[in-house]
Amino acid sequence: MPSGTVTLLFSDIQGSTKLLQELGAGYEEMLAGHRRILRTAFERRGGYEVGTEGDGFFVTFATADDAVGAAIDAQRRLESHQWPHDRPVRIRIGIHTGTPAIVGADYVGLDVHRAARISSSAHGGQIVLSDATRALLSSAGPDPFELRDLGEHRLKDLGRPERLFQVVAEGLTADFPSLRSLGAAANLPVML
Repeated sequence: MPSGTVTLLFSDIQGSTKLLQELGAGYEEMLAGHRRILRTAFERRGGYEVGTEGDGFFVTFATADDAVGAAIDAQRRLESHQWPHDRPVRIRIGIHTGTPAIVGADYVGLDVHRAARISSSAHGGQIVLSDATRALLSSAGPDPFELRDLGEHRLKDLGRPERLFQVVAEGLTADFPSLRSLGAAANLPVML
């Protein structure tokens, strides 16, 4: 279990309730395939699986490079996989780096909530990360990618806006609607 400064990754399937209704019993097969693909991508980069809930994952990494590399690999594998019933599975991924506390076998603190909120602001197929993660990325790695500055966004229940970036890499969808945040941050003081 990584400690100190860690990179936290949250993912979940976009439209999972609709998929469940459409696929019925076939949803279990789809979910098992999704989990296999993600676990393989995360394990290859040294990810520590903190937990799953429904169709979501919470995984931590010792480095920001490993988290982003695993996210790119996971998205590419999901995109190229032959899904039953020809229904593609699209996940949103949010990544943030911080120093959460460890309590038992779990992480707690605002950094955990920030990573989860970043994930929920993304769209299926999109990888979004915080400025804290961006600052720790090395310029060279096995998976070349670029970062698209999405600006500052207000995220649910968090007092300060977060500058967010989208990972753009070969084989990944690059264009998405605006983030599903509370909106772009204005140059106003934080409300008391």
